[in-house]
Amino acid sequence: MSSTGQDAPGDAEAQEKAQEKAQERAQIQAEANEYRQAYRRDKAKSQTVGNMVFAMAICLAVVAFLIVVTWRPKHEEVKPVEYTAQLEDARKVAPWVRGPEPMPAGWTANSVEFLAPQQEPITWHLGTVTDKKLYVGLEQSNMATGKFLADRLGRTADDGTATVAGATWQRKVLLDRKNENALVLVTSGVTTIVTGNAGYPALATFATALH
Repeated sequence: MSSTGQDAPGDAEAQEKAQEKAQERAQIQAEANEYRQAYRRDKAKSQTVGNMVFAMAICLAVVAFLIVVTWRPKHEEVKPVEYTAQLEDARKVAPWVRGPEPMPAGWTANSVEFLAPQQEPITWHLGTVTDKKLYVGLEQSNMATGKFLADRLGRTADDGTATVAGATWQRKVLLDRKNENALVLVTSGVTTIVTGNAGYPALATFATALH
C-alpha cells in the first residue's frame, strides 16, 4: 500500500507549523528592531537634554563667577583723608577758602583738592560722608560766573532760598543727578557751593560749620 496519501496531511501540517514559526520569528525580530530604534531615540533625547543641562550649568557657573568677582558691597568702608593741612595751605594763597570747624559729629572727609594755578581761577574741594553714609561736598572758587556752577553741578533748577548762619543761600535741584541738591552763595567775587544727596538740612548743617 502506498503511503503518499497518508503523508500529505502530515506534510501540510508541518509546513503550516513552519510558517507559524517563521511568522513568530519575523514578529519577534520586528519587535526587537522597534525596541532598538526606540532605545536609540530615547538615548539621543537623553543625550540632548543632558547636553543642554550641562551647557546651562556651565553658563550659570560663569555668571556666578562673574558676580563673585565683580560684586562690591553697597556701602564700602569710607577711607578718611586728612584735610586740615591742605586747608591751611589753601588759606595762605586764598584767604576766602572755608572748611568745617569743627566737622559735624560722625562725618568723615574722604576727598580734598586745592588747585591754585598761576592764572585764575582758584578752586577748593572738600568731600565728606555723613553719619548716615550720604555725601556732602564743598566746592569753592574765585570764579563768580555761571560757568563754575555749570562745571560743578550741571543743569540746575532754582528751589527758593535758605538762610544759613545769617546769609541767604540759593537752593538748587540738580537735574542731571538723582536726589541731589545744592546750596549756593556768591559773595565778594567768591562762589561757595555745598552739594550732595543728604538733603537740604544736612547741607545747611555743613554750611553752618564752614569758617
